Amino acid sequence: MEGSIDGRVIHEMSADPDRDRIGRARVVDHMARRIVISPEEFPVADPDGLDFREALNEKQYEAAIWGAGPVLVVAGAGTGKTRTLIHRVAWLVGHGVAPEQLVLLTFTRRAAQQMLTRASTLLDGRCSRVRGGTFHAFCLTLLKQYAPKLGYREGFTVLDAQDAADVVDLLRGPVVARFKDRRFPKKRTMASIFSSVCNTGRSLEDVLESSYPHFLEFADPLNGLFEQYIQYKKEQGLMDYDDLLLLTLKLFQQDPKVLREVASGCKYVLVDEYQDTNRAQALLVKALSSVHGNVMVVGDDAQSIYRFRGADLGNILRFPEEYAGASVIKLEHNYRSTQAILDLANEVLTQAKHRFDKRLYTERGKGDLPGIVPAPDDRFESRFVSQMILALREQGDPLNRMAVLFRSGHNSYDLEVELNKRGIPFVKYGGLKLAEAAHIKDVIAHLKILENPRDIVAWNRILQLLDGIGPKTAVRIIEWVQGGESPRYTTDGFPFSAAYVASLSRLFDVLGRLRKPDVPLDEQLESIVSYYAPILRDTYTEDYPKRETDLEHLSGVAARFTDRASLLDSLALDPIELSAMDVDEEEKDEPPLILSTIHSAKGLEFKSVFVIQALDGVLPSSYSVGDIEAMDEELRLLYVAITRAEDQLFLSYPMVQFRRYEGQYFTKPSRFLEGLPHSILEPCTLVEAPRDALPVDDQPQLAEGFEEASRSLKESNHPQGDASDTLDNLPF
Repeated sequence: MEGSIDGRVIHEMSADPDRDRIGRARVVDHMARRIVISPEEFPVADPDGLDFREALNEKQYEAAIWGAGPVLVVAGAGTGKTRTLIHRVAWLVGHGVAPEQLVLLTFTRRAAQQMLTRASTLLDGRCSRVRGGTFHAFCLTLLKQYAPKLGYREGFTVLDAQDAADVVDLLRGPVVARFKDRRFPKKRTMASIFSSVCNTGRSLEDVLESSYPHFLEFADPLNGLFEQYIQYKKEQGLMDYDDLLLLTLKLFQQDPKVLREVASGCKYVLVDEYQDTNRAQALLVKALSSVHGNVMVVGDDAQSIYRFRGADLGNILRFPEEYAGASVIKLEHNYRSTQAILDLANEVLTQAKHRFDKRLYTERGKGDLPGIVPAPDDRFESRFVSQMILALREQGDPLNRMAVLFRSGHNSYDLEVELNKRGIPFVKYGGLKLAEAAHIKDVIAHLKILENPRDIVAWNRILQLLDGIGPKTAVRIIEWVQGGESPRYTTDGFPFSAAYVASLSRLFDVLGRLRKPDVPLDEQLESIVSYYAPILRDTYTEDYPKRETDLEHLSGVAARFTDRASLLDSLALDPIELSAMDVDEEEKDEPPLILSTIHSAKGLEFKSVFVIQALDGVLPSSYSVGDIEAMDEELRLLYVAITRAEDQLFLSYPMVQFRRYEGQYFTKPSRFLEGLPHSILEPCTLVEAPRDALPVDDQPQLAEGFEEASRSLKESNHPQGDASDTLDNLPF
């Protein structure tokens, strides 16, 4: 049965100028009506040479061989959702579905590539022809084909988050001058507000009222700036991340023929991590499956932790109602953690207000109970974690199989000092991306101009790298360069100061040579890096050697691409962690310990996990108190941290902290952990031991005279045990 457009609009940005006044884009509420279809029968037999029943458990098998129609797979942490999706792809292709008619949507390109590679290994090379990738990459491919229908010229470029904020800043200047006596929002805040409007479909006023009430007085000028921002991007051939989704929806709404053409080619739609989708992504899934109605979404409501990015938990919770006749399959057999860790995770999750009922179980055995460790202060907590890491390492556990997780990046500062003091190598995730580093953005800006000569943001960046050229001069030079029918790459007739001629001539010479269509990508990048080298040394005098190494890494990344546009799209849509390159492979004698925010650790697993700063006010964040939805997400964040652990789990917090203007104050452990029975979460105590009581020969990991966390089940006045109580039997 063919789907059809409902046409109802939840937020039309230009429909009511007195209320919204924020542009021309539209977000469609329902891209297709509810579809009821008869299940398609597949042969019961596995594809030739494969034994799915042997490779999968009962529920995984049920999902992998599902016939047709909509189905939600609720996949708990560590239950093998990736394995299930891989076998699903192999099953469909093995039973005659053309790979080109199968769409696999993920949140990272790497995830899609790995799944399709494994599916190809499982079946054959046909699986590599499945259309797999991120939502944004899928939409970008469509928009490059159909952009003229939306009034965009060919060759538009994609703005990353920083570039989008820079465009906002260009438009912000004249407006903020009217509010010199008041605190007008900065460019990044404005970009976040605009993005929230796009991702949630709410009006700008609603976004301000819920998340930025202190800026509500600026609703009118912000609405006007949003409208300017949308128009400016269109005129300059620019799209940001949100445009890729919303303009695809707008294309489908404006031209039902295009929707039918695209959706007809998507016989089966598979979506990974569906709990992380925003409203626009959910609408895209409905649009792509509107003709055939075959959609399988896989996700875990308990791991929905990206609300700040616009992720809507309601998408996965509402799926059975949104798609008529939808079935729900639950994966609850965990292959990662011991039962003791899963018991804690299950118990924590019972506190959630909105969730699917599920109970994780394993066949790995009970294992050690997770420990709750109250430390006297921050320093003791850092010493405890460092010493336990050394103890585990002495027992043969590699450092890179251990992780320290925390709510926010600053929570680990004290620990980093302690790790450095003890010579423990570590790498920290949740930081800068490769394409976000200033020196990388400088080089990329030159490539962007070659791809789109009207990219004013890129022009502004590279011109201000030259001596003596500031923002005002850059604007004048850009106007002159773009004043003709095509950009000027010469200083002939240059109407400004002769002081700029020499440096501009070098820049124009490079751009003029490289804009020829037959110049290979590696030559383009090599020429730009060579031109940029003296600028790099002059700008970053203290650490330019490290930055030169980053540029070499960029060249290595570029070697995988055949053309400039593909490289730029990749860097914008799927940025690489810069922190992952911080450890020199030749100098380190072992893989480093992992420090990570909980958000960045999602999807990873470690033998031993330490969750630090498990304080009320940190986890959950004090900003979440009073907001039911936000508190639920904080609870899910703790759940994600717990379920990263395979064998050992410690949650620690300092009982006393210091604030600059308040002095010392007593803390409380996370409210999500209070009151849990000792049969699920075991209290531990830390005691200072005399140095001569612990011979170094017997306990090399205790060289500082600080005892390991000892277990105590003794009741006391303190909610997590009395620091004076110890047990003879230490945990390791």
